[in-house]
Amino acid sequence: MSNTTATAQSGGIQWPDNALGYVAIITAIVTGVLHLLAVTRAIQFSQTLALLFALNGLGFLGGIGIYLTRYWRRPLFLVAAAYSIVTILALFAFQGWSIEAFYMGGSLNPIAVISKVAEAVLAVSALVLYSRSGA
Repeated sequence: MSNTTATAQSGGIQWPDNALGYVAIITAIVTGVLHLLAVTRAIQFSQTLALLFALNGLGFLGGIGIYLTRYWRRPLFLVAAAYSIVTILALFAFQGWSIEAFYMGGSLNPIAVISKVAEAVLAVSALVLYSRSGA
């Protein structure tokens, strides 16, 4: 099975066999944690939005959990890339289709900027890992 996560097994965990796999994990952790942190701010405005932030954060962290198991398959790289891209687009769907989406109360929102950059890097990483993993 060539899924770009194979070589060293430790307690059931299959660690990535290349640096790009670790980049994907780190960026997923960053955006997952930032979305979970954003729940505390979002809950003040909308319980629905807070729930979406929580589910999104858990989705990224859960994806890492699957990636590090023997259940990971090549097509899941495409799912990870699509999930990241949809999450990027969701910001604009909720905040408007301009650079203003990255602002909150007139100030640049670092959580939005960092999470969207992480998601973009994750999407690119997942697509490259997909292309490298072969059929």
